[in-house]
Amino acid sequence: MTTNIGLLRAVNLAGRNRVAMRELCGVIADLGMKDVRSLLQSGNVIFRSSIASAARLERMLEEATAKQLRVETDFFVRNAAEWQGVIDGNPFPKEARQDPGHLVVMCLKDEPDRAAVTALQQAIRGREVVRAKGRHAYIVYPDGIGRSKLSVALIEKKLGTRGTGRNWNTVLKLGALAAGCDERE
Repeated sequence: MTTNIGLLRAVNLAGRNRVAMRELCGVIADLGMKDVRSLLQSGNVIFRSSIASAARLERMLEEATAKQLRVETDFFVRNAAEWQGVIDGNPFPKEARQDPGHLVVMCLKDEPDRAAVTALQQAIRGREVVRAKGRHAYIVYPDGIGRSKLSVALIEKKLGTRGTGRNWNTVLKLGALAAGCDERE
């Protein structure tokens, strides 16, 4: 069995797409996943599965969440090894140490091409910095996320794919939970 991290897009934000994490964990367990647990209330789950395909897991989770919880949203699934690669591949180690709340990793459905990443970088109007590696974009928001013009909508439009972001603190917490799951094997 492989340990996976599942991220939901745009749940429990300003009263929209309300999902109780206990109910979500139940839905995931009902699909046959093991050791299901959540982190925070913003759609972060850890679970073990014998299904190796992230795309298949995403479809299963999206369909079950829509059917059982009546919430239509995207899931982004990465296995524990991929997640450790996200952590190890961070192009902003200084920002991760000094201001982890303003460093965001955005998990993407598809890997953007170089031209799309360049278009996104050229669209930045503030001091934000973006680097993309595979199906992940690392974004530094030195002046804060709330007032930034570099919105999820702009990022998705320029990259041509959907995504969901987590700040560096959450990325590390998810990595630690996933590693703990793997150690119990």
